[in-house]
Order: sequence, then C-alpha cells, then structure tokens
Amino acid sequence: MELKEIQNLIKFVAKSGASEVKLETDDVKITIKTTSGDDKETTIVQQVPMQGMPQMQMPQMHAQAPATPTETTATPAKQETAANEDDSKYITVKSPIIGTFYRKPSPDKPTFVEVGDSIKEGDVLCIIEAMKLFNEIESEVSGKIVKVLVDDSSPVEFDQPLFLVDPS
Repeated sequence: MELKEIQNLIKFVAKSGASEVKLETDDVKITIKTTSGDDKETTIVQQVPMQGMPQMQMPQMHAQAPATPTETTATPAKQETAANEDDSKYITVKSPIIGTFYRKPSPDKPTFVEVGDSIKEGDVLCIIEAMKLFNEIESEVSGKIVKVLVDDSSPVEFDQPLFLVDPS
C-alpha cells in the first residue's frame, strides 16, 4: 500500500469521526486510531507487513479538531437549509459501501452519467472501489440526473449521497 493511499485513508477516517479502523489486505495490516484531546485530534497509524517484510511504523500525525458549531457563521447554514428544501423533491442515490468513488469505468473512457442524462433502473451510475474490487453501482430509480454530489476519485462512506435524481 502506497504512502499516499495511507494518508488519504487517515484523512477519510478523521472526517468520518470513527475512533478506530482496521484494514487488512494480503500484504499489509493497518490500524488507525483517533483520540480527541482538548484542542487537537491525534491519529495513530500502525502498519504491520504480512509475509515477513520489514516492519514500518508511520509517525503520529496531529490534526486540528473540527470547528465547533459556535465558530461557524449563520449564513452558510441558512444557504444549506434552502438547498435542502429545494432538493427534497429529488431522490438521493446513496453509496451502498465504503470505498473510492469513480465516475468512469477507466481513465480513458467517458463518464457513466452526466448532469441532465436520463437514467432507468439498472443503469450503471458509477463504480466504487473497495479492497481492490470495483463494484458497479446501478440505479434503483428512473429519472434524470440533477446533480453529482461527489468528486471523481474521492473516498465515500456508507450511505453517503452520490447523486440527485429527478423522478418525474
């Protein structure tokens, strides 16, 4: 597993709020633990090679704790509420698994769907890679793609909204 993949995994775990995540593949075992202090969050990563490779331990990383609600301004909250009211008439397609979201079957191919495309049940909307397996995510509804909510090659969580679909 590359250092960049591990760093992305650390960021993903920190954003998700999970306190501990264990990942085990054929060649590596990683445990990520986060503990919240007074004003900082500590992430400890331990990478244990399988198959007798030399052991590598990642340094501890410190990240600022997420901003408290009192530090945020009221204007973005009002805008988000208005956006949620507008989106209520749409169906949200959510991620069925944790992994990396891809809009294309491969880098040199076109995207599965674009905003404005009409889709029907069973159409492939995207791929989510989890543990080196590429899972095609099929639409469970028919309609028109209104909005893509996730950037290509971004980590996604279980039940995270991916697309908004207008069923009319």
